[in-house]
Amino acid sequence: MRIFVALPCLQESEYILPFLSFIREQNLRDFELFVCVNQPEPWWNDPVKRHACEDNQRTLEILNRCADLPLTIIDRSSPGKGWTGSHYGVGWARKTVMDAISSKAEPGDIILSLDADTAFSNTYLESIRETFLRHPGVAGLSVPYFHLLTGDEITDRCILRYEIYMRYYALNMWRIDSPYRFTAIGSAMACPVSAYRRVGGITPHKSGEDFYFLQKLAKFGRILHWNSERVYPAARFSDRVLFGTGPAMIKGREGDWSSYPIYPYQLFNDIRTTYDLFPALYDKDVDTPMTAFLNVAFKTSDLWQPLRQNYRTREQFVRACISRVDGLRILQYLKSTHKEISTTDEENLREYFKSKFQRAKSKNQKFKLETLDFALSSITGLNEVRILLAEEEEQARQNDGPDFRRDDVCKR
Repeated sequence: MRIFVALPCLQESEYILPFLSFIREQNLRDFELFVCVNQPEPWWNDPVKRHACEDNQRTLEILNRCADLPLTIIDRSSPGKGWTGSHYGVGWARKTVMDAISSKAEPGDIILSLDADTAFSNTYLESIRETFLRHPGVAGLSVPYFHLLTGDEITDRCILRYEIYMRYYALNMWRIDSPYRFTAIGSAMACPVSAYRRVGGITPHKSGEDFYFLQKLAKFGRILHWNSERVYPAARFSDRVLFGTGPAMIKGREGDWSSYPIYPYQLFNDIRTTYDLFPALYDKDVDTPMTAFLNVAFKTSDLWQPLRQNYRTREQFVRACISRVDGLRILQYLKSTHKEISTTDEENLREYFKSKFQRAKSKNQKFKLETLDFALSSITGLNEVRILLAEEEEQARQNDGPDFRRDDVCKR
């Protein structure tokens, strides 16, 4: 089992040297690094974007001097080699580099996705290998993460707010035993080459390619959520993608967190109730908390009869329902329903802590959740909330509760 590291690069000359140092320091030596340095070809003639092209050339110069590493460089940046037409963005870069790995590697080898601004220990690659050796046959791995703080108050406030959103979301998905409980971070995922091929590779969305890829893997097989080593992505304001950490921080800096709300935890209960009704829906239509939303989303009032006709057993039907009401539909349901509820993000988080988060009741906290204010609370206080959630998520990842793909879901 070899580890193949997949690294897309756009304007990363500031980070590539530290990244290469992390790679050089790995205890595990049986690995290969594939890097795709990329940007759209028209950027060379765009005065606003040309600096990114020039930065990419500096990255290429650094990479071409790396004679000591097992390195494959894919140049989609130099004049005449950039992306053309609609094929561009991090999705295409990640697909290009992962496809290149898939064409060379053996089925049992591992594709490890990383980003240049991510820190990791010298045993990280070794830990990934050991995780997959202990769990043969899994479809993929969503790696634990922890964003590094910078010491700049604005930056740290934004990344803490965003990470609290992500961890709160993930913990609620664990709480309702959703098979889509992964956290999609491009620098924190891995899969066997065999699984990559079976799901048809990564789909080259301009943003969110990591989310859609992990969703494909979750529908195909089991996703692992625990690894003994974390990754440490950088906190940075970046508009290189349409959504994700960088754009969220940019919007958050202006006070706009509307795209990343703390959803009322009872909405997640509605999703669980809907999933629990899937076995009953095999026999007849039953109203669920998500029915009205799903009718609109799928543009039909007959959601379940086509599935009954195509899947002849209750078990097959339930799996088809789970595949249809997937992570994307769950997120869309939360976004659409949340608009009808007037509670604030702070109120929703406090209510969750009060009702479901026992650690908040038992831990001797210096920071009082009752005074939580994302705009005014201290960085120390926000970081304490982040750490509290991270500890709970780490426990959930290690325990990795029931999986909806199991047959006993059909007997609920």
